[in-house]
Amino acid sequence: MDAGHRMGLVLDSGPEGGQCVQWAPTHATAHGTVPVRDSKSPDGPALMVSPAAWAGLVEIARGGEV
Repeated sequence: MDAGHRMGLVLDSGPEGGQCVQWAPTHATAHGTVPVRDSKSPDGPALMVSPAAWAGLVEIARGGEV
């Protein structure tokens, strides 16, 4: 599956693009995997991670511990 092209609704991890990632919550809900891609490369590949892995990555990015 080319999730980079079929991610549906995409949310940025930051306000202005730049050094951010994008993720697709609707895809995650429908398919049980979270597609994540570089915001500077919207047509590029997406890394598919489990919801638990995504939650851990978000926690680390927020400065918390997993």
